[in-house]
Amino acid sequence: MFGFIKDKIKKVYSNFTTKISSIFSRDSIDEEFLKELKVLLISADTGIKTTNDIMEKLSSGIKNKTINSLDEAKIELEQLLVSHLQINCVVDSMPKVLLLVGVNGSGKTTFAAKFANKLKQNNKKVVLVAGDTFRAAATNQLCEWATKVGVPVFVGKDNQDPASVIFDACKKFKDEEFDHIIIDTAGRLQNKVNLMKELEKIRKIIDRQLPSEKVATWLAIDSMIGQNSFTQAQIFNEVTNLDGLILTKLDGTGKGGIVFSIIEQLKLPIVYITFGEQPEDIKSFSAKEYVQDLLNE
Repeated sequence: MFGFIKDKIKKVYSNFTTKISSIFSRDSIDEEFLKELKVLLISADTGIKTTNDIMEKLSSGIKNKTINSLDEAKIELEQLLVSHLQINCVVDSMPKVLLLVGVNGSGKTTFAAKFANKLKQNNKKVVLVAGDTFRAAATNQLCEWATKVGVPVFVGKDNQDPASVIFDACKKFKDEEFDHIIIDTAGRLQNKVNLMKELEKIRKIIDRQLPSEKVATWLAIDSMIGQNSFTQAQIFNEVTNLDGLILTKLDGTGKGGIVFSIIEQLKLPIVYITFGEQPEDIKSFSAKEYVQDLLNE
């Protein structure tokens, strides 16, 4: 399923996978092997806590003779990494009402259009909502993408209160019997209090207008900016109730391991990943296949 990653994000993983291959091509398992593996995991932004947990279990397996070869060590590493990415909770991968949050530039607007296109391909009637009324560029970008994928977009006036735009959009959703509504929100992080109040207001409007619909709130994270991704995720998790994560821009360069730290700390599932500039460049997330592509050239 993730065969596309080999071409799309080779730049991201080539350095990591090359070093992994080198480490696992050693003659035997020894202290030097464990030290090199630990340094590599930390360098990929996997996080101290996650890395220490993995290394402790690997070391224990080697000491107790349940791991007796490099091949067995690699299999165990893969299983440990997968287990860190798998969160035991049920996620609606195609919610009827989706609220997208994330900082400006995180890729949420592009995801909104790609997700709308995915729903449209499943014969669903979708409307996009330009909830970031403070940046004309954000609205323009969403409108351009909406035209590209052939779905309607609801747009308010410049600097109009986002909640009032969403109020009208919810009415359109009901009146015109759409199957899905995807709301793109502003991503300013300068003031957590203002951000929290704005998101609370938006959520109250949605709950009041669409009381029978379950609302999913997903956070878009630029997966290639390392520790800054974790900081963003923490802030949004503090100011609103998140249901899932979206990893965007997996065709860039940088550190993809940060997702392990984010999931470890926030206990939130990854729902989708995006890559590339085409409407079809979106996939449901599979922890096993993600890790396999991370570890194998």
